[in-house]
Amino acid sequence: MKKSAIIGLITIAISVGILFSLNANTDTYSNFKEAATSNKEEHVMGYWEKSKGMYYDAVKDANHFSFYMKDEKGEIREVIYNGTKPQDFEKSEKLVLIGKMDKDKFYASKILMKCPSKYNDNLVEVNKDGKVDTVGKYGEKKYN
Repeated sequence: MKKSAIIGLITIAISVGILFSLNANTDTYSNFKEAATSNKEEHVMGYWEKSKGMYYDAVKDANHFSFYMKDEKGEIREVIYNGTKPQDFEKSEKLVLIGKMDKDKFYASKILMKCPSKYNDNLVEVNKDGKVDTVGKYGEKKYN
């Protein structure tokens, strides 16, 4: 084979590999039932169940926050987040949790909040250290 043909095949193989890697992180939202059967982290969308309240005691343990969330199918589960309580959590319209189910509790590694705004349709990501980042609809970071 000619060198140009080999280089062309290598370029095509690299391009296909890049396309597969870009498509690998296009997770869709699941619910608590699907997350319970999965072995990987899932994105669960839902709403804070305000009637069941929340638990956060900064004096006792500043890195423990728990609350109840209702997913898109109407199932309510307790959520445990090992980080500080997100600022303006009470104002959030919608939540996206990234994490895993363990028995009947969902352990979130990240909380994405959709806050009400008449101009901004972005989610807010709360990191474990309490810092807030703006992210797009699918969790991608937005830089200002």
